[in-house]
Amino acid sequence: MKTLVIEDDQRVADLIKRGLEEEDWQVDVAFDGQLGCRLALTVEYDLIITDIILPKINGLDVCQQVRQAKPNVPIIMLTALGTTDDKVEGFDAGADDYLVKPFDFRELHVRIRALLKRQANQPVATTSILKMADLEMNLRNKSVMRSGQPISLTPKEFKLLEFMMLNPDRLLTRTEIAEKVWETHFDTGTNFIDVYINYLRKKLDKEFERKLIHTKTGMGFIFGEG
Repeated sequence: MKTLVIEDDQRVADLIKRGLEEEDWQVDVAFDGQLGCRLALTVEYDLIITDIILPKINGLDVCQQVRQAKPNVPIIMLTALGTTDDKVEGFDAGADDYLVKPFDFRELHVRIRALLKRQANQPVATTSILKMADLEMNLRNKSVMRSGQPISLTPKEFKLLEFMMLNPDRLLTRTEIAEKVWETHFDTGTNFIDVYINYLRKKLDKEFERKLIHTKTGMGFIFGEG
């Protein structure tokens, strides 16, 4: 397995590099966002780990550029910023998971294994078009339309909606959504899942009479025609 670590703190970079090499990973390190972005776009990696605050190009911009060119490569963001807004910003940039500094390498290792397992076991749609009522999702060109109107979604909003459309008419708990869409344990101290559900509601339901996202108070959400 081959990974790229983009981290300007040499102590942190060395910690990650040593830990992964002990697991027989091949590790490249970039100490600024510009070099990291260039490597990420020109070399095939199984995983990218990037800090957010970086010299030259910040990690959010790196993530966005990589995600546009390589939509399937797993990306984990490292940062000292851990509020809900910070996490949402990182996920919107295209990150698959988010780890707040300081962290124990064992926690990072668990996150990596879980993320790669999710990539391998991701549910596969039997068609490139998913439909619910007048909502249509095209998995091939990553477009979403409702009643013929295009709906613009961020990468994480798209993933959340895809998961919900693959699991219609059943209760989806916050824990399951966190594990299946973000591959992380649900942190009751933050409400980022509710934030994203609200984002989808505003884009998918607000302007339409028929609502597709339904809340079961204290339990979770159901996606369907109700």
